[in-house]
Amino acid sequence: MARRKNNAPKNSFTVEQSDELLPFLLRMLPETGRNSVKSVLKRGQVLVEDEVQTRHDHKLQPGQKITIVKNKTFKRNAALTGLSILHEDEDLIVIDKSAGLLSIGSPKEKQETAHRQLMNYVKSKNPNYRIFVVHRLDRDTSGVMLFAKNEEAKLKLQQSWKKMVKERKYAALVEGSPKQPEGTVESYVKESKTLKMFTTKNPKGAQHAITHYKKVQGNANLTLLEVQLETGRKNQIRVHMQEIGHPIAGDKKYGARTNPIKRLGLHAHVLAFQHPSNKKVMRFESPIPKPFLSNSR
Repeated sequence: MARRKNNAPKNSFTVEQSDELLPFLLRMLPETGRNSVKSVLKRGQVLVEDEVQTRHDHKLQPGQKITIVKNKTFKRNAALTGLSILHEDEDLIVIDKSAGLLSIGSPKEKQETAHRQLMNYVKSKNPNYRIFVVHRLDRDTSGVMLFAKNEEAKLKLQQSWKKMVKERKYAALVEGSPKQPEGTVESYVKESKTLKMFTTKNPKGAQHAITHYKKVQGNANLTLLEVQLETGRKNQIRVHMQEIGHPIAGDKKYGARTNPIKRLGLHAHVLAFQHPSNKKVMRFESPIPKPFLSNSR
């Protein structure tokens, strides 16, 4: 299940097969009681790939280094605001982004962004480190997002994105109740001069877009959909939900009339992809926000 690295201290282990953090620690520390192991986790004394991890169900991947730090409490990602790190290795950083945080800024945009925070974070470890954008989430969309830590990983992912991404699911809280509990929206999308996306039947100058959706639960006013992307166009889900007559709650730009949860009702729930270096499939999940669930019952 695990091995100790050569010349490594007794509190350092290497994962040999997929596991969850708490069960792994209980096996590696057989003489330590369950409550004590939980306390070590809670105090931030467990490092996964040199990053503090406190979640009992954190998914471990083969090859990861687990270290127990004795008599010292760390504060995890203290400098990061509006995001948390789900995974980090030599090539990648996977984050859980909050709604309201920009993915990346522009020369005119001076607000804090996920990209800028992560750049400062890695440079605090090594001034030569950098962060590269692989894909983006809208400012008001929350959930799982992927960045690269070197240009080679970025290029591999971007050039083979459709092939390397194995699963990409969103939770969408939409207005009304779709007549069909599941379906596919396929069209061409194009950007207007006002930077708003719209659908068109004319493929000239437009991009082909395919969105699959399935009802999870709902009431007369709001429905929670599981949405899976086959293509990844700008504002694709938002414009496709408008096309079927059920815009995303809070999305005034694309036809919404209500804002029941005081934010855009779109959340990047699952992202699974093939690692650009070791080719292993990695899957990350951000829980569906509670307001999405409570408002669609």
